[in-house]
Amino acid sequence: MRLPFLVAAALLGNATAVHAAGWSGRIGLEHQHFWNDPEYAGQYSDYGSAFIEPKYNAEWDNGKQQFNFSGFARLDPRDENRQHADIRELEYLLIGDRYELRAGIRKVFWGVTEAQHLVDVINQSDLVENPDGETKLGQPMLNLALIHDSGTLDLFLMPSFRERTFPGTDGRPRTRFVVDEDRVSYEADKKNRHVDAAVRWSMSANGFDVGLSYFYGTGRTPRLLPRLIAPGEMVLAPRYDLLHQFGVDATYVDGPVLWKLEAVAREELGTRYYASSAGFEYTVSGVFDSVADIGLLSEYLYDSRGQVATRTDIAPSEFTAPPSHLQNDLLIGMRLGFNDVQSSQILIGVIPDLDGRGLTYSIEAERRLGDTWKVNLEWRGYAGSIPANDVLYATRNDDYLKLWLSWYF
Repeated sequence: MRLPFLVAAALLGNATAVHAAGWSGRIGLEHQHFWNDPEYAGQYSDYGSAFIEPKYNAEWDNGKQQFNFSGFARLDPRDENRQHADIRELEYLLIGDRYELRAGIRKVFWGVTEAQHLVDVINQSDLVENPDGETKLGQPMLNLALIHDSGTLDLFLMPSFRERTFPGTDGRPRTRFVVDEDRVSYEADKKNRHVDAAVRWSMSANGFDVGLSYFYGTGRTPRLLPRLIAPGEMVLAPRYDLLHQFGVDATYVDGPVLWKLEAVAREELGTRYYASSAGFEYTVSGVFDSVADIGLLSEYLYDSRGQVATRTDIAPSEFTAPPSHLQNDLLIGMRLGFNDVQSSQILIGVIPDLDGRGLTYSIEAERRLGDTWKVNLEWRGYAGSIPANDVLYATRNDDYLKLWLSWYF
């Protein structure tokens, strides 16, 4: 990765002009407990770890030039794949009158719905950090934003590809067969050096926020192909295919109701399919004569492939796209914001499969403790009858409670 070093060199070249800089970040301890006994050999019921997330920010030239760094490292004695470090951000930013130019490693988020972010295709998921795919790896890129009164046009060039992280043999939750990242393969001739490109136009007007995007490059979600490496020993080999994706994300504020939409059209391996998430969040303010707010959420999740998207009993030669368990599902949830000085929040969600293939549920809560501490809680699990040919079957007994305490500096 030459790009990050060039960014650092540019910063050093302007070091004498830096007039605002400083370190921040967090350090924390985490404990994860699984309610059920392990399904596979080598796994545990409890996992403890420590993490650090340092950040450094500097600006000069009256704020028109900036340097931003964010790193992450975790120490986990029980899952060696989760014991890792990553540069989340290492970027140089130049701000002009009608443009913003960024170069280096960045995290870019697209998306508006709660249950899944279909349009969010720039960064790779750090799956060892969270099985929901919301935690992302840093992505090397060059990003030019052209700002106009009618909206913003973002152009992206990504010169290298980040492979997804997966839990190891001792990790949990994981697939039945361990993912062997050394057996990775690509559709692109240049493999992880294929240059990906994306463009997104966004605008805000009269309560509407709309984004239209297009991506072409190596898809971030791999197909996991079974490989027999010895008699009775099977592993999964990640296969990354080229992806065309057209996407739209939109929100509309109508009084206490926030309408949300994400929709994509994708083409992989010569097959085209569509997926969408659409719904609303209705906020009730000042419940029970208090300062608390309650948001009621509902979203419908669709994939044009139907149950083929979530089944695992399909021959590898017939796989035309990575699987998804959200293909005919409904999110029902509630967000409780206490609006107190501790910024306490609770988010509860249940996603039943409308084809009767079980359901998933989650509870997320957070609260500040004083000025520099914060505690987070996450509870995820499965219920109902999940068929043996469903992509969720391997983790059906992996209900867990995760608690972490962070100190911010």
